[in-house]
Amino acid sequence: MKIDANDLTWIMISSALVMLMTPGLALFYGGMVRRKNVLGTIMQSFIALGVITLQWVFWGYSLSFGPDCGHVIGNLSWAGLAGVGLQPNPDYAATIPHQAFMIYQMMFAIITPALITGAVAERFKFKTYIVFLLLWSTFVYAPIAHSVWGMGGWLRSMGTLDFAGGFVVHISSGISALAAAVVLGHRKNYGHDLLPPHNLTMTLTGAALLWFGWFGFNAGSALTSGTLALTAFINTQCSAAAATLSWMFIEWYKRGKPTVLGAASGAIAGLAGITPAAGFVTPIAAIVIGLCLGVLCYWGVSLKKYLNLDDSLDVVGVHGVGSAFGAIAIGLFATTAVNAAGGNGLFYGSSSLLGIQAFSVVVTAAFSFVMTWFILKILQKTMGLRIHGQEEEEGLDLSQHGESGYMF
Repeated sequence: MKIDANDLTWIMISSALVMLMTPGLALFYGGMVRRKNVLGTIMQSFIALGVITLQWVFWGYSLSFGPDCGHVIGNLSWAGLAGVGLQPNPDYAATIPHQAFMIYQMMFAIITPALITGAVAERFKFKTYIVFLLLWSTFVYAPIAHSVWGMGGWLRSMGTLDFAGGFVVHISSGISALAAAVVLGHRKNYGHDLLPPHNLTMTLTGAALLWFGWFGFNAGSALTSGTLALTAFINTQCSAAAATLSWMFIEWYKRGKPTVLGAASGAIAGLAGITPAAGFVTPIAAIVIGLCLGVLCYWGVSLKKYLNLDDSLDVVGVHGVGSAFGAIAIGLFATTAVNAAGGNGLFYGSSSLLGIQAFSVVVTAAFSFVMTWFILKILQKTMGLRIHGQEEEEGLDLSQHGESGYMF
């Protein structure tokens, strides 16, 4: 097996692009909270870069991609990167070093639990959050990653398709966010006081960084610098653009004005929703998927007020709803003309893939919700999840970190 320098260069660039998404997420979320919580919110994403990097090296990568153990998780034979060297592992990528694949997947593992924090913004105790990062990444992320992507994983063996993390990243985090919002409950004065974003300029900057980094997320998942990466790159742009416009126009129609926050949310919905399908569909299909995503995710976010759910920054409506639709859309729009390693969806003469994708969405969502609920309940009993009432009035910045985001 010979290492391809072009592929290695592309994966290293893609790894850096995906790493940038986590600071981008920090800004995206940070602008949407109140001023007193900006540093605490940004820190929840930033600290994941430290915590999950070490978790991934010591045991996370081995559990996610290591030799199969019961078709749901890897064993610990690769713990501490034992046996993860500079030669390719043909099971995952035949033209790049095993360590390059490992570091690329690390960046996915970092951003995924950080996504959950948007549902519980302004009220999560920081020391408990650090423990939650470790537990969730070990007991939720690793089994899903192995089941969908790992050699011997049961969903992979069944034929489930997930090009760049629709199941592994976005359904897992979106549905876990639902569990987290339920367990932690409402913010203080939720439903009575206005809780507006304090800096939409910051949010739009974060959205732009996420969009930029997403090319590494989706196109990088081809694991080569060839035409499949190009297709995923184009599909990413097309879906995000279409969803931005469809969200903006439906909001314009429903509320009378197109908002900046709506356009940014539409872009993220389009990016999250095309993630599982990016390497299996045509650009025209990506546009159709994106147009649907803008409408569906707008509806998904609007639904929270009827459910009395304080999903503070719309994680469930955007990532949960969007990625579930994108994963099912593979069963409609996938074609082997784009990716011979995939399959044909309903519109290309086969109905079986649609059933597999729908089943996998339900299983992944159920596992994510139940496991996250149990993890949070255990932490609630042992460490406590929420900051106290006076600390919530004071804000995360001062109560958890002794600092302020702005000095006036």
